[in-house]
Amino acid sequence: MAEIPQLLVHDHDDNVGVVVIEDLKAGTDMLVCVTHDNSTFRLTSNMDVPIGHKVALKDLKTGDTAMKYGEDIGKIIADIKKGDHVHTHNCKTKRW
Repeated sequence: MAEIPQLLVHDHDDNVGVVVIEDLKAGTDMLVCVTHDNSTFRLTSNMDVPIGHKVALKDLKTGDTAMKYGEDIGKIIADIKKGDHVHTHNCKTKRW
């Protein structure tokens, strides 16, 4: 039986992925699927993260641009470690 991904990433240039399972727990060794080419890799979640929320695929610094689905989705406003939850506490939209 095939393993089900816990995190989806659209493009290899993305630096955040989207949690696609309920109740992702800290310490989970996630299967990450890159939908552009169906490649996969592993990443450990450092935190509990709700479904639909984002996880950093690499260390991100204040001022970096968050990339999801090949698009700029906002500015990093606090340093984020690879595997950490990315949400409104550390990433803000550039729209307002």
